[in-house]
Amino acid sequence: MADPKSNDDIKDLAFEQALQQLEQIVARLESGNVALEDSILIYERGEALKKRCDLLLSKAEARIEKVSVSADGQAAGLTPLDPES
Repeated sequence: MADPKSNDDIKDLAFEQALQQLEQIVARLESGNVALEDSILIYERGEALKKRCDLLLSKAEARIEKVSVSADGQAAGLTPLDPES
C-alpha cells in the first residue's frame, strides 16, 4: 500500500484498486492492533479512498442508459437511467 501520509496517488486508482485498499484499511482498523497515530493516518486514507470510490461510481451511473421500448416492443431510443424509477 502507498504511504498513508500521502494520499496523492488515490486520484489515479481504478475503482477496484481503491476498494481493495479500503477493505484492507477496514480490516486493519477492526483488528484493533494499530497504534492511535497510525489509526488516524489510515482512517484519513480510508476517507480519501471512499470519496474516490463514490466519485467513480457516480461517473459509472451517469454513463448507464436504459433502452426505451415502444408499444410494439421495438427499441425506441435511449434515456438516462433514473435509479428512482
